Amino acid sequence: MTREFDFLPNLPKSDLDDRTFAELVNECLLRIPRYCPEWTNYNPSDPGVTLIELFAWLTDQMLMRFNQVPRRNYVAFLELLGIRLQPPAPAQTEVTFYLSASLPEPYTIPAGSEVATVRTEEEDAIIFSTDQPLVIAKPRISHLLAASTIEEKPESLRDLLQDIWSEDNEEEWSGQEIALFGDPPQPNNCFYVVFDEEQPIDGNVIALKFKGESATTTGINPNNPPRYWEAWDGYVWQPVLLKDSDDRTKGFSFSELANEGTNPLQGAEIIFHLPLTWNVSQFSTYRGRWLRCSYVEPTGNQSGYSRSPHIIGMSARAIGGTVKVTQCYAIANEVVGESNGKSGQVFYLLNKPVLPRQEDEYLLVSPPVGLPQIWREVSNFSESGANDLHYVIDSTSGMIQFGPFVQTPNYQSQHTLQRMRLQGEPMQRVIPDGTNAIALNPEAAAIASRSSGIQYGAVPPKGSIIQMVKYRTGGGFRGNVQRGSIQIAKNAIPYVASLTNHLSACNGADAESLDDVAIRVPKMLKTRDRAVNQEDFEYLTMLAGEGTVARVLCTPAKRKEDAGIVKLLIVPRVRTLGIDQGEGIAPEQFVLTPQLSDRILNYLDERKMLGVQIQLESPKYVGVCVQTEISLETAYSNPQVQQDIIRQLKVMLYRFLNPITGGVQGQGWEFGRPVYPSDIVKLLQNVQGVRFLGTVQLFELRYENGEWVRRLSPQPIIDPSPTGLICSWRSPRFRSSHVINIV
Repeated sequence: MTREFDFLPNLPKSDLDDRTFAELVNECLLRIPRYCPEWTNYNPSDPGVTLIELFAWLTDQMLMRFNQVPRRNYVAFLELLGIRLQPPAPAQTEVTFYLSASLPEPYTIPAGSEVATVRTEEEDAIIFSTDQPLVIAKPRISHLLAASTIEEKPESLRDLLQDIWSEDNEEEWSGQEIALFGDPPQPNNCFYVVFDEEQPIDGNVIALKFKGESATTTGINPNNPPRYWEAWDGYVWQPVLLKDSDDRTKGFSFSELANEGTNPLQGAEIIFHLPLTWNVSQFSTYRGRWLRCSYVEPTGNQSGYSRSPHIIGMSARAIGGTVKVTQCYAIANEVVGESNGKSGQVFYLLNKPVLPRQEDEYLLVSPPVGLPQIWREVSNFSESGANDLHYVIDSTSGMIQFGPFVQTPNYQSQHTLQRMRLQGEPMQRVIPDGTNAIALNPEAAAIASRSSGIQYGAVPPKGSIIQMVKYRTGGGFRGNVQRGSIQIAKNAIPYVASLTNHLSACNGADAESLDDVAIRVPKMLKTRDRAVNQEDFEYLTMLAGEGTVARVLCTPAKRKEDAGIVKLLIVPRVRTLGIDQGEGIAPEQFVLTPQLSDRILNYLDERKMLGVQIQLESPKYVGVCVQTEISLETAYSNPQVQQDIIRQLKVMLYRFLNPITGGVQGQGWEFGRPVYPSDIVKLLQNVQGVRFLGTVQLFELRYENGEWVRRLSPQPIIDPSPTGLICSWRSPRFRSSHVINIV
């Protein structure tokens, strides 16, 4: 079936045959007197005329096809440009393994361990594989430090264990009573738990056990304690308390133990899911991996600490770990065929699509005589010589192709014959070449015909066994499973009691369609893989990010001294699960990591002009906090329904005021676009159940002196500056959450 690309320019097209249906019928009628003079009735009711109209219609349909470019020809044109359909992209997420019990020694879950979703009657299980080994080590506490105020990089620290506990490999400290916060406690008081740097506990799930005093009170609401746990990953502080129920101390009140009649001296644990990359850092004179607990300003129905919590003991143990997984499964040592010794051989893998190859994924060719050879994959054979062990894989179809033999123009064949004549080959017949006469015997002619071409890439010897040592297959939109969907271990993993994914899988996409290619090719032809203007830098930066860059802005130089400097503002792609949970996305999650920066710079350095310097920066983020009142219809008087409506409104605000999902088009808040109260009114006024929307107040949060400062906007708008971006998130520390009251 012919595919019409309506989005392409409608250029004038000449028809190879422009005859219409009526013209074909008339042409046949005019031929009747010549070929069948006895036929005189040309009325439409005549059966012969009916047959003429039928064949005219069939001919008209064939001409319509003849005058259009079929889909397969369009694909052939793309292949001439070297365009390939992009294969499906695999979904990615993080899976947490929980041990059946704490182990005495570090335990490693190897890379490539396969986990899967639960198989149902309608759907097969979706398989994921771990990207790297997961080491579940033995955490060891080296320091317990306190500070009167929160600092991004703490320097004013007080050692709470000085003269109490020595670092003699004890697994548990117990003894003298210690106050965790000031006396009396003040908001922004905090304490740090520093773990030993020698133990690789990145991504580990640890249980930190605290032993509290007996029969004491701190004055807080145990179900809503004003404390905040986070860990320093080397760049930002990340929250590590997955859910409030993981804090079994209830904000150091030990209320659960008291309700159960258990002595707090026995201790209660707090479960932390540590960052996957938890770098060792040094603040002041202390070095290790840092965990912080802060006393935040009480809000709403929270109660503050009237008395600092005291502990008399603390210990840590590992109960699991988290690792990144990709939707794929590996196939090892697949024999794809036997070489026939000819150029351009093609073989097919049994499974498709094929994911991007890693270092241990390659082709092994075992010749009849000699040792096996490792061949190297290339994108094309344009730079491959006749002795280069190269091959090409089409990731979509799973096709493996070896180097072709390309015929050269006739003059090169004539030059070959000329060289053979100079080497004294026997002459039997004469072939003119325009200027000279070259005599050639039949054997020499056969050699000349074989030599009149170029071999691109080596050819496996005849009888060689072609084997794919390893490759991975998978991908597609169906891999974007919800959190909690991955529960099954495909292969036995000792000591693991359970596993799950606390985050939804993302970035899974189906194979590229021809429509997508038709849109991508004009951009590619425009840039020609070279960065010259602003659009080129933005387009190539998105390609360099390989799905990890959500947005990019190339800002022009405004000063003469900035000539030759290209500044790119990068918004990394992050998970949007926090929006649906009513948490938003904090600006710290949009940090530009060194790994991403190096990847983009290396990609652009090969495509930019000489003398151009590239600077990668993060946009200036400005937080927005909305405070308003609503009145609901009388039918929505149920308290649970009212809370659901408020939650829905907050989710809408977090989604709208967001660098990735926000803005009018839902493609991310526009760079430099201010926020007006009318934007919020327009967003919320049409929600079902909302009868009245009160005055909208906008609070802005700006990053000043290493901390977010919240203030009421002095103007009725919030302007993020021409290169700034609006964002919103919920943080108890900075009171950045949206406030919607019902009146």
